[in-house]
Amino acid sequence: MTSTLLLRAARRTLIAGTAALLVGTVAVPSFVAPTFAADGPASVADLAQGVLGAVVNISTSQTVKGTEGPGAVPMPQLPEGSPFQDFFDDFFKNRGGDKDNSAQKVQSLGSGFVIDAEQGIVVTNNHVIADADDIEVNFSDGVTLKATLVGTDTKTDVAVLKVDPKGHKLTAVKFGDSTKMRVGDWVMAVGNPFGLGGTVTVGIVSARNRDINSGPYDDFIQTDAAINRGNSGGPLFNSAGEVIGINTAIISPSGGSIGIGFSIPSQLAAGVVDQLRQFGETRRGWLGVRIQPVTDDIAESLGMATAKGALVAGVIKGGPVDNGTIQAGDVIIKFDGKDIHEMRDLPRVVAESPVGKAVDVLIVRKGVEQTVKVTLGRLEDGEKLASGENGNTDQDKGNKAPAVSTASVLGMTVGELNDETRKKFSIAADVSGVVITDVAKDSAAAERGIQPGEVITEIAQESVATPKDVMDRIGALKEQGRKNALLMLASKTGELRFVTIRMD
Repeated sequence: MTSTLLLRAARRTLIAGTAALLVGTVAVPSFVAPTFAADGPASVADLAQGVLGAVVNISTSQTVKGTEGPGAVPMPQLPEGSPFQDFFDDFFKNRGGDKDNSAQKVQSLGSGFVIDAEQGIVVTNNHVIADADDIEVNFSDGVTLKATLVGTDTKTDVAVLKVDPKGHKLTAVKFGDSTKMRVGDWVMAVGNPFGLGGTVTVGIVSARNRDINSGPYDDFIQTDAAINRGNSGGPLFNSAGEVIGINTAIISPSGGSIGIGFSIPSQLAAGVVDQLRQFGETRRGWLGVRIQPVTDDIAESLGMATAKGALVAGVIKGGPVDNGTIQAGDVIIKFDGKDIHEMRDLPRVVAESPVGKAVDVLIVRKGVEQTVKVTLGRLEDGEKLASGENGNTDQDKGNKAPAVSTASVLGMTVGELNDETRKKFSIAADVSGVVITDVAKDSAAAERGIQPGEVITEIAQESVATPKDVMDRIGALKEQGRKNALLMLASKTGELRFVTIRMD
């Protein structure tokens, strides 16, 4: 078992007072582009000198009870009049030097950068300032200013702060275009690793579009520029002195840099920062669908040449496409002109789109490509709506199955969905289709995690209402030479998912 850990690059320690920061003081002349040798930059001194004044150290503090601190031991309950009472009072209550309570300070050290000198706007990571009582911004010349929180976004781990621009002459940097960065391009990170402010490290873009499972919009730039704890929120610069990433996380077995660091690309961060500055919150586009990956089996079942796009597993009631524009079983392969190569691409490009925008969506429906027009809703409103419904599209409501016997197919026993079976499996009234009453052990259906009580609503994107319908659809697919059957299953509460089952 590997000991490698994914760590946020911020550093947090338990301190009874205010921690001292080691801050470098560097003059800030006009920027001069660095020169590059055949094997890399000959020097980044001019680049560093031009941007160091805009990079800041973030210091936060939070008051917590002693019993809530890391590794804290609760005070034991002693009998009244115990001779050990005074001893434990001294040890537990007064060990922080405060006889009235056991509160202590949790100190967090991170990095950030100024993007607007006139307004005093500073960008950092949300996890650097999360739950902080006080936030201070420390500049490279030793000046410290109090900061107020403008807004945060936990989904991308971005936070925007504001300091008084009259309190200090500020130097700002600007966002560059991260989409132009190529693997192998030189980059420079600046930050506050382990409290050592003004630290400059150089490396290259090791990879792009990394998904490290930290959030729904993961699209990280990977770099081998040294990033350590305390670098969180600091900028990653291109050779032109533009911010193309916000340093956020590292992979490390020891907590120190091993050359695997991750930065939020400016393409994603810049839009979030603009929304936080304007509204104090994010306002993302929302399509109102539940999606799942398009596997090779699903692609074959849908008649697609290659596995690509995002498969719509359900449509949220009351959402932007609850009018039939997009249906369960559709595969979205292009959104507003942007190709959807895999499922995780769709949430990101939708979220980056303005609320209320009308966009063209290219879908594959029953093997045929077609373009539909969709007007986006707001994700933040949609999350509330989605949490209160089950995602069923209602497209099969009203189908009435005649009384028939059960049938056995693909390792499943299926039967009529009537009052008796609804009660037996606690199936919601608005779920329709053919109920699965039994799944044979070691069958193809069992391998896919199919369980009794689930309801088959569609096979190969055609509705089924009786066990005979199921048999007929499977038979037709076999005659067509299909190796897999694509089933749309509804849970007892109506949540939809797609599975493919081998038919050989």
